[in-house]
Amino acid sequence: MNDNSFSLNGQIVDLIHSRIFPGQVFVNDGKIVEIKELDTAEPHFILPGLIDAHIHIESSMVPPTEFARMAVCHGTVATVSDPHEIANVMGVEGIDYMINNGKRCHFKFFFGAPSCVPATPFETSGATIDADTIAELMARDDIYYLSEMMNYPGVLADDPEVMKKLKAAHDLGKPIDGHAPMVQGADMEKYIGAGISTDHECYAIDDAEEKIKKGMHILIREGSAAKNFDALIPLMASYPDMLMFCSDDMHPNDLVKGHINLLVKRALQKGYKLLDVLRVASLNAVRHYHLDVGLLQPGDDADFIVVDSIHDFNVLQTYVKGRLVAERGRSCMPYRKEESCNCFHATPITAKDLALMPKGTRIKVISCMEGSLITNTINAAPKIVDGNVVSDTTRDILKVVVLNRYTPSKPAIGFINHFGLKRGAIATSVSHDSHNIVAVGCSDEDIARAINMLVLTRGGMVACSETEFALLPLPIAGLMSLEEGTRVAEDYERADRLAHEFGCTLTSPFMTLSFMALLVIPELKMSDQGLFDVTRFEFTPLSVD
Repeated sequence: MNDNSFSLNGQIVDLIHSRIFPGQVFVNDGKIVEIKELDTAEPHFILPGLIDAHIHIESSMVPPTEFARMAVCHGTVATVSDPHEIANVMGVEGIDYMINNGKRCHFKFFFGAPSCVPATPFETSGATIDADTIAELMARDDIYYLSEMMNYPGVLADDPEVMKKLKAAHDLGKPIDGHAPMVQGADMEKYIGAGISTDHECYAIDDAEEKIKKGMHILIREGSAAKNFDALIPLMASYPDMLMFCSDDMHPNDLVKGHINLLVKRALQKGYKLLDVLRVASLNAVRHYHLDVGLLQPGDDADFIVVDSIHDFNVLQTYVKGRLVAERGRSCMPYRKEESCNCFHATPITAKDLALMPKGTRIKVISCMEGSLITNTINAAPKIVDGNVVSDTTRDILKVVVLNRYTPSKPAIGFINHFGLKRGAIATSVSHDSHNIVAVGCSDEDIARAINMLVLTRGGMVACSETEFALLPLPIAGLMSLEEGTRVAEDYERADRLAHEFGCTLTSPFMTLSFMALLVIPELKMSDQGLFDVTRFEFTPLSVD
């Protein structure tokens, strides 16, 4: 096929004019030059490419070029990408790495300026992006929006630094993404009143509907850990113009299986109208973020997909600017070895570094939940062995450790339940949002062993015991691999499988563990500086009394 000039015929899905008709699409030099209506055409459907309206590319554990190779197979042509993860590790240098890497492939990445680096002042990160830097970033043509404002307490308190960041986006007319879990009533109105226009942290339909009625767009999220599709998809019936689909965080083993196309398919299976579903999957993001992505109109970039039917929605071909980038589940873009960058200075620890003297008769335990980033707090009697508070596998109360990866430091120690491990430990340097090392395990020895493997590889994910291990090195900022996406998915699956063999009962052990250090999602979390009460937004002692 000549990429420069070609035509396709099929059932044309025109979202702009809300109609479907048999027709022929003519493409020249990456643009749609004409769409001709026909009496009959091929039975397959031609429609605008799919868009992930909020994703951290880093969560796929591959750089943008490799993410694109995987995503186009599922009909994704563009992402609204928040480089918040690598920015916490490397600041503006990390943002530039993602933007420049994304330009090396045929895919449309639209990056934002991370608004919360670090996410809070209660953790150690590798960089700080202040309001002046945000203003500089927002003035750039390759920065399209202000990324999720996670510091909602700062917005509610009119924090001067936060207000300057919001103003920088307002002054240039660029959208501001939100992050407001469980913010309601007057607080929610003030948050939206600050010009924040989206939220992807709704867990209940009532919360989402309240925000929609105040003018906020709701992103229906279905990622590797947080899954809100089933809870929020009923909004499609009444508010199709106020919704977008996103994954937020998606691990490589899930990306291999599918992307936004799976949400489209599920919505159609539930009986929602095709044109409404596709608006949510593409049109709404283009309009809200002012994206340069074609919508299958004359004069647009030829960014579109071909699917077999609106019932099965199997993606047959994906085009970006008129170039065929995927066909029948296979990428047409070659794998390329990318350069690495990192900021990793942690040093090895010993089991003795994890010893914890008992204080009081009860301890606070993080209670995590399947498929949710929200945690609860429970109080429990500690298990003490030889003057050391240790993991208790019989009650599923395990020691959780966060180690500063930016400078040699003492580990912060807490306890967590619902991981279910009966032996070994797991650890990851992907820990939102500052990406220090977080580990959970059945003994101090196992935890130290897992942490030290990541120190030696300068980042990664590992499941290990005294006799076996599965390791995924992530040398790019401790977040991404240099290997081909399918290989990364296989290595991740191997570590995930071993974690489950150790007894873990969570669907996504590593993804869940990575969010146990996220201090902006209630209720109890772990920082490299100690146990943190998100509700009070302050550190809290481990002991209850």
